[in-house]
Amino acid sequence: MAPNDLDLRMQSPRPETPEPSTKQGRRNAQLDAQLLDADGAISDKLERCLRHIFAKYCTPCPARPPKQDSTILLTPPGDAILDAAGLDAWAQDTNGAPFSEETKEELREFLDVTEDGELTFKGFAQIYQLQTENDEEETWRDLSNHGFDRTLTLVSTRREEEAEGSHTPLFVS
Repeated sequence: MAPNDLDLRMQSPRPETPEPSTKQGRRNAQLDAQLLDADGAISDKLERCLRHIFAKYCTPCPARPPKQDSTILLTPPGDAILDAAGLDAWAQDTNGAPFSEETKEELREFLDVTEDGELTFKGFAQIYQLQTENDEEETWRDLSNHGFDRTLTLVSTRREEEAEGSHTPLFVS
């Protein structure tokens, strides 16, 4: 440590405490993946995660993966939607409760939906675009609830494995 650095630290009200921008004690720390790109749009990695989450609840259901590996990302069919049951199941698994009728009306009014008011993947992504712009930590909590870590990698979790047995829409053809 240079003598000037020591002088500056001694002027701090708590010289033994590192500055907030420094990290200590994190050997193999990985940086969080970016949820939004430089233009403020959903990053490609986040979009892949959202497609997987959407696919767990959408109609029609995606094709079954070749083997039962809970870390394989699902891809929803191009014409997939979240109907009322899928929306409720997603909200329950994400937030612990289905949306109120008032919230569902707001979703239908402001997001991309079909003529029947069913949420498209574009509308689903819009939810996360708005949420991430306003409260990135809330998006991280949602992603964690669906088995993703801070690098946006799907990790096998007990909750995901239990969910496979309880959600009949998943992989029904």
